[in-house]
Amino acid sequence: MRMSELCAVGEKAEIGSYAFTEENIIHFATRYDPQRFHVDKEAAKDTLFGDLCASGWHTTAAWMRTFLAFWERQRVALAQQGLTAPNLGPSPGFQKLQWLRPVFAGDVVSYSVAFLSSRPLASRPGWHLNTILCEGVNQNGEPVMRFESGVLEFD
Repeated sequence: MRMSELCAVGEKAEIGSYAFTEENIIHFATRYDPQRFHVDKEAAKDTLFGDLCASGWHTTAAWMRTFLAFWERQRVALAQQGLTAPNLGPSPGFQKLQWLRPVFAGDVVSYSVAFLSSRPLASRPGWHLNTILCEGVNQNGEPVMRFESGVLEFD
């Protein structure tokens, strides 16, 4: 089964949510993006954000974690129907990454994925390059992040 057989172009799936806490914001940022508005609640008050907020990389990494759990659930559900899920591999990259609004401690971001396109790779028979739209909205329905990603699919 190919992704193009499983999903209609433009079809959007809600893949799960992630709760951003002061603890997990600081933990991630201390390791990967130690800017003061991500690691120090008091120092963050004197920045343009006015409060501790998550790194954009954290919001994007949470999308990936949520997507992987979603895809595993999809694989299991398809197997229970006697179907084989598409073999998805690594991403050759992404584009149009946007961090649209800060994510603060206490925010819950709901993530989604939409299938945009698929094309066979001439250099690798049996392989396809799928393009997906990845998005996150906060608990108020406000978009917080968006990007397009390529996903390799192979036999």
